[in-house]
Amino acid sequence: MKKVLVLEDETNIRSFVVINLKRAGYEAIEAGTGEEALEQLKKNPDVSVALLDIMLPDMDGFEVCRRIRGSNSRIGIIMLTARTQEMDKVTGLMTGADDYVTKPFSPAELTARIDALCRRAGGGETPADSGEISQPPFLLNTRNRTLEKNGQRVKLTQVEYSIVKLFMDNAGKALSREEILDAVWGKDYFGELKIVDVNIRRLRIKIEDDPTNPSYITTVWGYGYKWGF
Repeated sequence: MKKVLVLEDETNIRSFVVINLKRAGYEAIEAGTGEEALEQLKKNPDVSVALLDIMLPDMDGFEVCRRIRGSNSRIGIIMLTARTQEMDKVTGLMTGADDYVTKPFSPAELTARIDALCRRAGGGETPADSGEISQPPFLLNTRNRTLEKNGQRVKLTQVEYSIVKLFMDNAGKALSREEILDAVWGKDYFGELKIVDVNIRRLRIKIEDDPTNPSYITTVWGYGYKWGF
């Protein structure tokens, strides 16, 4: 049974989420503060997905997200927010979140997002795909889902890994934002196209020599992106 951390300081909302996660077959680990969530992750290193509320009594969800990403690149992170401002969504994604859900949300929507992250974290590679993709200066290992640039490991989230693999499988081909969204987040994804742009921005910071003048992930204006080989 996969574990999901639920960080939410409002007891009623947390209970609602936990009940629906259990119905969907997940084991829920509860936390009401940022510090409690970080402690729970230490006790439960096998947590697959963390749901992080933004407004918390001790630290905001963005800081919790940053701290988790500092030591764990593989866990899936979904931000929960009552606000609808674009900046909250962008900030959450830039601090390392994979997705965001705006309250109020339906149980079906939330579990669909969690299901998608768990599938991605679980791999999904076929034996024929297992191996290495070499496109200097990059080397992608599809067995342990890692990326190296000039022999140095680049820490990627599972979403970032999926984007890089999609690009390397389609080197030189322009991919639309819709194609990237469908391939990485799934065709039944409820969210918006901007999640692609923010993840590309975050990925560029990690792999480009100059993120403001990218040479590996280039923009195809009005369409999408291309792996520039």
